[in-house]
Amino acid sequence: MTADLLDDTIAFVDLLSKLHRVGDGTHNLFLPGEVIITRAPGRLDVMGGIADYSGSLVLPFPIAAATHAAIQLNNQRLIRIHSLRADAETPVRKFEMPLEAFATADGPIAYASAREMFKRNPPDHWAAYVAGAFLVLMREKQVAFDRGASIIVSSDVPEGKGVSSSAALEVASMQAIATAYEIPISPIELSVLCQKVENLIAGAPCGVMDQMTAVCGETNHLLSLLCQPATVNGTIRLPGELGIWGIDSGIRHSVGGADYGTVRTAAFMGLRIISEMAGERWCDYLANITPDSFQKNFAKHLPDKMRGEEFLQQYGGINDSVTEVDPEQIYPIGAATSHPIYEHARVSLFADILRNWEGLHQAEVLGELMYQSHESYSKCGLGSVGTDELVKLVREIGPAGGLCGARITGGGSGGTVAVLGHGERAPASIARVAATYARNTGYQPIIISGSSPGAAAFGSIRVNPRKSAA
Repeated sequence: MTADLLDDTIAFVDLLSKLHRVGDGTHNLFLPGEVIITRAPGRLDVMGGIADYSGSLVLPFPIAAATHAAIQLNNQRLIRIHSLRADAETPVRKFEMPLEAFATADGPIAYASAREMFKRNPPDHWAAYVAGAFLVLMREKQVAFDRGASIIVSSDVPEGKGVSSSAALEVASMQAIATAYEIPISPIELSVLCQKVENLIAGAPCGVMDQMTAVCGETNHLLSLLCQPATVNGTIRLPGELGIWGIDSGIRHSVGGADYGTVRTAAFMGLRIISEMAGERWCDYLANITPDSFQKNFAKHLPDKMRGEEFLQQYGGINDSVTEVDPEQIYPIGAATSHPIYEHARVSLFADILRNWEGLHQAEVLGELMYQSHESYSKCGLGSVGTDELVKLVREIGPAGGLCGARITGGGSGGTVAVLGHGERAPASIARVAATYARNTGYQPIIISGSSPGAAAFGSIRVNPRKSAA
């Protein structure tokens, strides 16, 4: 448990107590007794983003908005999940399944079977991010669940905005389950297991950055994560003069969308081609190729675009466990391959500047690195009209108004723009960008601000909501 109970957690405990007073259909989910509560924040991808699956250094920032999960074991061998949703047409989403649905006579069902099970009923697909933790623990940790669980989840992390609402849900749920069943899991392992939920059961081909931030993030620090596959190099304190904000473009982002998957697949296709040129079966990560080496030895030999069928005929396949080459798809191999190589160099420089901070005269260099990263996203095909407009508005205000740089976050193709600012003028300038964007587009953007700890620092708390409701 953290030293101070966060305000949003107090509100969640109050909400659980209220549910026992108002009989709205959720109050009977928990029996009298103790409930375990966990919490995991969303994140802003400040630098690194989609280069995580190519082994890059990434610098995500945990935000104040978070997901809470409350769990109580039951004797019914049922997984019962209620998702509380403020300001939604369906304020409570409900899901129930027997634990036996994840088992066969020979052991746990295959991940592909679970993925198809949740895919068959789209309205219930959200539950894969919660219930999927049980199957991952069964398969990866050989856990035999002898009791079921009742779980309530509630989140104020905006969905579809590129700020990792899915990872916050996975991490809060997995941490709650591990705590309730007394399953020992380290923070790094928790992150990797949650990534398996998203990749193999929910079917979204994300890297590990989001889950690692939701678990290991520290308030007002950037997490320094080398994704090879998941090495935490500590955290980097954000200098007091700087601030990080997110501005939502209103264009829905989905890490499972075709654009993200196409670019990821194209990057692994590029890795396969470079491996062939290098005389090796597989190279390890694109990020380990320096920009100079790439430019000198490989760039001119890579196709700008290539149809999947042609690639499969020449190279056979890719070394990626969560995507595959579609013979009919045309892939942007050149841009998708070069992006993580140059992005890793940009992120490394960004981190070095922050670790050796000398003052605000360095802020414009950080901003320029963010602008370069944003432009590289667009070359991959992951830009959008809305995010480009927000970055342009930040550029126009510039350092004179306290805004240093901006870039699209996460999987791209919409979602949120991360903005780096400094000084007293920055908050007013952020509001000005949002207001101008609203006038230009008719959409009033959400402004994301603040920071909070990851699930590992928060730990868990135990409450008795029925007593609290008395």
